Amino acid sequence: MPSSIALLVTGVSTGLLAGGASCAAVQGGLLAGAVTRRQPSPSGPASAAARPPSGAAARHRAPADSKPLAPVGAFLVGKLLSHTLLGALLGVFGNALQPSPRARAVMLLIAAVIMLLFALDLFGVKAVSRLVPRPPASFGRVLRRSAKTDSVLTPALIGFATVLVPCGVTLSMELIAVTSGSPVAGAAVMAGFVIGTVPLFGALGYMFRRTSRALSGRLAVLTGVVVLGVAVWTAGSALQAGGWATFDQGGTTAAEAAPASGGGSGKAAADGPVRLDASGKQTVTLTVTDFYEPTKFTAKAGVPTTLVLRGKDSGGCARAFTIPELGVEEIVKRDGDTKVDLGTRKAGTLRFSCAMGMQTGTITFQ
Repeated sequence: MPSSIALLVTGVSTGLLAGGASCAAVQGGLLAGAVTRRQPSPSGPASAAARPPSGAAARHRAPADSKPLAPVGAFLVGKLLSHTLLGALLGVFGNALQPSPRARAVMLLIAAVIMLLFALDLFGVKAVSRLVPRPPASFGRVLRRSAKTDSVLTPALIGFATVLVPCGVTLSMELIAVTSGSPVAGAAVMAGFVIGTVPLFGALGYMFRRTSRALSGRLAVLTGVVVLGVAVWTAGSALQAGGWATFDQGGTTAAEAAPASGGGSGKAAADGPVRLDASGKQTVTLTVTDFYEPTKFTAKAGVPTTLVLRGKDSGGCARAFTIPELGVEEIVKRDGDTKVDLGTRKAGTLRFSCAMGMQTGTITFQ
């Protein structure tokens, strides 16, 4: 079972690096509606209120929006609460709902396609407008009501409802919550993710509150560029998480296994990351910190092989280790060894990765 603290850190870092931009594209409309008050109509009984105040009246009314971040904070608190509860629920049902590594990768690919559609929609491509998922009409009615009041309760409720409109990166965090198999760990990863998105959502909320009309067009294009980048990143992670591709990350290469004669003699053979003992059994040792070390191994085919995942203050995505081809999923110990039986492998390449496809590597049997 993964450490709750480690999963909290994983969630925060993911939210900071990718979650904010990805979720802003999907949930930005909800945020804008929750924090932006409707301007009074220029005609009719409210016309007097619509005219800009002057003199003493202006000074008297200036404090009306003296707390522009209050609705933004309420929105984020509601979002944090709903996602934390969802994480706990996913952790409880983790054993029953846990997908295989390749099923998770397919879901990530679907998320990448959805993000691509959102990016194109933000760029104004009309052909995809009907394909983009939209919040239900009931959300629109809630937003219209929220625009007529300064109560922080409605922004909080809308923030709570964002759990029903997940972004692509949220999906990957939900999958980690599922694999945690613990309500505490599941809640930690989802809470951390929302906390990581707070800086961007807070800045956008303040912007919407102050100058949303002036910046809305430029913001849409800028967000589209960021989301397009996140979509490409998510697709690449999915391909690696599914074991279909390994992009060169400049990792180190382990020494080759013992000589083809099978003699596991000599200090290099005994102490290296790939060892072949006198009985003909092979051990491949992968060191797991926040990364994998080495990331490329050359081992001997046709002999019983055990992979040792050696945790050394391991953390982040690297702890959720997978071998998609074999359906292997292991949570690496923070400090200690986790063993995986690879059986007797034929010549070929076996890919491994973290659950999100961010850390990858290969074992080449020959």
